[in-house]
Amino acid sequence: MTEQATRRILREPVERVLDKLPLIGRLMIIGKRNGVTHERIGPVETVAVKADRIVCRGANHDSSINPALVASIFADTSSVMQGQVYPRLDFNDEKGEPVFSVVGFDGLDPFEAALGGLRLETVQSNADKPGRPERPDVDENDPGMKPLNLAFETARSVAISFTGPGFDQSWSGVVEKVKPAMGFINVMTADFHLHLLGGAVAAWIEREEGEGITFSAVDAQQKEIGLTVRLAIGASN
Repeated sequence: MTEQATRRILREPVERVLDKLPLIGRLMIIGKRNGVTHERIGPVETVAVKADRIVCRGANHDSSINPALVASIFADTSSVMQGQVYPRLDFNDEKGEPVFSVVGFDGLDPFEAALGGLRLETVQSNADKPGRPERPDVDENDPGMKPLNLAFETARSVAISFTGPGFDQSWSGVVEKVKPAMGFINVMTADFHLHLLGGAVAAWIEREEGEGITFSAVDAQQKEIGLTVRLAIGASN
């Protein structure tokens, strides 16, 4: 493990850092906002500029980033589980909050090799980083489960999308299981994880569009929280 657990990447265009992602191997791209954590898992194959966005694609990735909202980039190698390092890149906004994050699954060596040639500065780590808070069990009638349970029960194709400031990401497939645990409603497959905080969704706005129904999650103030679920209408898979 590297001695410098947290480093800031200096004066590098966001595109140049993202161009390194295919070198990291299997990884997770994470969008997180308003109680929604949306994670795509797998190798990134291509990184391309499309108008004012940067798009990361692959068999398991479909992420769109507005680089103008990224004010700083940090590399963190402090996360170790069962003897393996899970290195992380945080692409933060001007307030220091992540626009999105990347976690490598293939250990430290490919991550450090990918960062080769970038200018990095060691920064003070937050040794007092708070632990995971205790959360109540998810209510069995939590509104957040409605379209996810429907997708599971019908085995129809579903698209689960996340939209946040400067970051969009989507996944399509079949919901194999909806599992409430540790205060979250969880959908987990080999290439996708959704962790939806219990109570984050007060209701869904439903719209019939073409051959599907789109559910848009809203909070108690009726504001959309950035999570949509589109369920196909018709025969199950």
